[in-house]
Amino acid sequence: MLESLIIAIVLAVVIRAFIFQPFYIPSGSMMPTLYRGDRIIVSKLSYRFHPPQRGDIIVFHYPHNPKKTYIKRLIGLGGETVTLADGKLFINGQEVPEPYLPPGTYFADFGPVKVPEGCYFMLGDNRMNSEDSRVWGFLDRRLIIGKAVLVYWPPDHIKVIH
Repeated sequence: MLESLIIAIVLAVVIRAFIFQPFYIPSGSMMPTLYRGDRIIVSKLSYRFHPPQRGDIIVFHYPHNPKKTYIKRLIGLGGETVTLADGKLFINGQEVPEPYLPPGTYFADFGPVKVPEGCYFMLGDNRMNSEDSRVWGFLDRRLIIGKAVLVYWPPDHIKVIH
């Protein structure tokens, strides 16, 4: 019995440290995709097999205080120029559709800014209520914890995160 308990504890620690980790959404900065109080699962393995992609929702250590964790959507990749104008997103001068934003979403103009190599430009889906790369700058790849993959609580919010 003790042996089974020790194995279970070791497995739980390994899974949480290297594979999946639960997180709590503390703010409304990702609404309507994620709501304050949602509990999510983050895959720590996703970016071992492929690099982060535009549109991924990522949990990371806040650049100005790595003890804090943030969650935002990846918008710009290293080497790209990001511009927000007239309520639209432009990457390298080309408009990029954002189907995850509600129709009529408006946000202030920003940029253009060029994303350094090895970094990302991150935005909250709730553009008018999000402290993101427009405020604190670029996200260094080394600060990424993982990709948000599933909302598991509350029951009426359960979904796979795209």
